[in-house]
Amino acid sequence: METRSTPLENRPRLPRIALSKRNRAVVRALNPMLVTYLEASRDLCETDSILFGAALAVCRIIGAKLSTAGRTTGQSSAIPAWRTRIEERIAKARALIGRLICFRSGNTRPRIVRTVRMAFAGTNVSLSQPDIMQKLTERIDDLKQRIAAWGKRIRRYTERSTRFNQNRLFQSDQKRLYKSLERPMVSGTGPVPNQADTVAFWRSLWSEPVNHNEGPWTEVVASQCAGITPMDPVTITPDDVAEAVRRAPNWKSPGLDGLHHYWLKGRREVTTPPPADVTVM
Repeated sequence: METRSTPLENRPRLPRIALSKRNRAVVRALNPMLVTYLEASRDLCETDSILFGAALAVCRIIGAKLSTAGRTTGQSSAIPAWRTRIEERIAKARALIGRLICFRSGNTRPRIVRTVRMAFAGTNVSLSQPDIMQKLTERIDDLKQRIAAWGKRIRRYTERSTRFNQNRLFQSDQKRLYKSLERPMVSGTGPVPNQADTVAFWRSLWSEPVNHNEGPWTEVVASQCAGITPMDPVTITPDDVAEAVRRAPNWKSPGLDGLHHYWLKGRREVTTPPPADVTVM
């Protein structure tokens, strides 16, 4: 019941567990308990909730660490470490420029003076020199040039990373690459569509009668296709499910549910879907 009422984005992230004898024994002991629940399952959503709940129970029994925060369904927004370091340098340089400009404008507070002394440390420049204003201007210009160079470095590194990722994606999944080029990535953390509005939208498309222009060519096509045998309904068997997940990586979770392939592999009880789920027309 805990996982059935929890939205996908609020579920805890399942950790990767060690395939030790103890952990395998816990999984084998839990599998027979799932048979009753899976046979009573009414749809794929309920089946997925049962499997996720079983995986969550195994993780709690073996003492695996679970994240309490909800999972994100969009693309990862983690900033690379190299970009974080460069941005920190830029932020410190801008703060130093502000202090130098304040000192040049006549602000001689102890904190400002101490920062200016640190800016000229190791340069044999004293604040009592007559050309200190010129030295301040040169130091400010030097910091501005450094900031510009760091900004160009970020752009250059970002462009290189983008090209590398696009080339790798072109080799593995060209369709996904072209879709990403056509439209920007949209995060899945937005508000959930209203069920009534969704039903009304699709009902307006499929349930309203429409008068089509039935030209004579449609009768010709219908007569040509009269001898074609209709396709038989496709029934997904437990063997089909087991074969589909057999070669999949254990700790990959391609769906939004976050359920790893490991919890589907090698267990006949788990790979047996309810009859309502397996017929594809």
